[in-house]
Amino acid sequence: MKRIFLLAAGIAAGIAFAVWVPGVVTTLRPVADAKKETPQRDAKTPSAGRRHSFAMTDERIKLAEIELAKAAPGDIVTRLTVPGTVVPDADRVAHVSVKLAGTVSELRKNIGDDVVKGEVLAVLESREVADAKSEYLAARLANELQQDLANRDKVLWDGRAIPEQQHIKSRNAAAQSAMRFDIARQKLMALGVDEKEISEIPRAAEGSLRQQSIRAPISGRLVERKVELGTAVGRDNLETELFVIVDLSKVWVELSVSSADLPLVKERQGVDITARGGQTGKAQIVFVSPLLDKETRAARVVAALENPDRAWRPGTFVTAGIALARKQAAVVVPAVSIQNMDGRKVVFVRTAEGFEKRDVDLGERDGSLIEVLSGLSSGETVAAKNSFSLKAELSKPADED
Repeated sequence: MKRIFLLAAGIAAGIAFAVWVPGVVTTLRPVADAKKETPQRDAKTPSAGRRHSFAMTDERIKLAEIELAKAAPGDIVTRLTVPGTVVPDADRVAHVSVKLAGTVSELRKNIGDDVVKGEVLAVLESREVADAKSEYLAARLANELQQDLANRDKVLWDGRAIPEQQHIKSRNAAAQSAMRFDIARQKLMALGVDEKEISEIPRAAEGSLRQQSIRAPISGRLVERKVELGTAVGRDNLETELFVIVDLSKVWVELSVSSADLPLVKERQGVDITARGGQTGKAQIVFVSPLLDKETRAARVVAALENPDRAWRPGTFVTAGIALARKQAAVVVPAVSIQNMDGRKVVFVRTAEGFEKRDVDLGERDGSLIEVLSGLSSGETVAAKNSFSLKAELSKPADED
């Protein structure tokens, strides 16, 4: 009987437990689900242990060679980038040639020398120039005598001392002698004798009449000399070009622009010139060819570049950025100040204690400058050159300090 009672009590207790357990399970299940849905912080995620700012003194900044730059408004220019070559300005190249037959008796300038316009480069000896100078001297003397006779006859005719016919005859003779004198002078100028030399011929030594000075037509540098002492020059298939002078104070940059981009290029547009060694300059387009090269289908575009220190050498290959459009940006910073962290573009803003990492949205880039659309205000100071060292510093976990 007692065994039956214990069996019945056990059955009743089992039924009661079965009824109570589902409620417990139902109550605990949300707690378990919540624990399951709670993400666990992974020590390997980029933001784990990262800081957004850190202290850094001016001395440490100097030691790290970090340069600072101020965010400010600026112009952003859209440019077309094309290849180019530096060449001499065609208007500043002079080929010095002779206009008579002769022999080189003096060479006063060597290749590489700087010359000034009008300076004597060489001296020739020529029978042709000797004959022309002699003819000039004879015509000059005859003209002076004939003019004196014409003036005397005019005075006599005014006093009715001679007939009018004699006065007219002497006046015509004076006009003809003046014409022959001018022709002799023009002949000398055609042979390359300048006004100053012509005026000095009557007082020159007899031996100098056969000499002809070759002068520089422009100032510049003598880059080529084609004759030596004793060289016969002039006509009869002889050398006529003696020197080449180039003025490199201004040079041209010849650009090659494709036919697709040609409508965007206009004269007077600004051009930024960059050489492979980092040398930069400002030029302006002066010519856009209306013709296309039959092989490359590109047009020749010429830009003028000031070269006062002769740093740009003809033959140098360059990259040219032709300015197409210009806009005013509210905030620009050096492009080197932008770093990539955790898939975001950031800058490091200088604070009173050190630097603060700041996410930014970027706009257009113009050479070494880049537009900041948001995340940075004008007037704030950012790390520019060597800012990558700050990126490395902030990439360390905080507990490494």
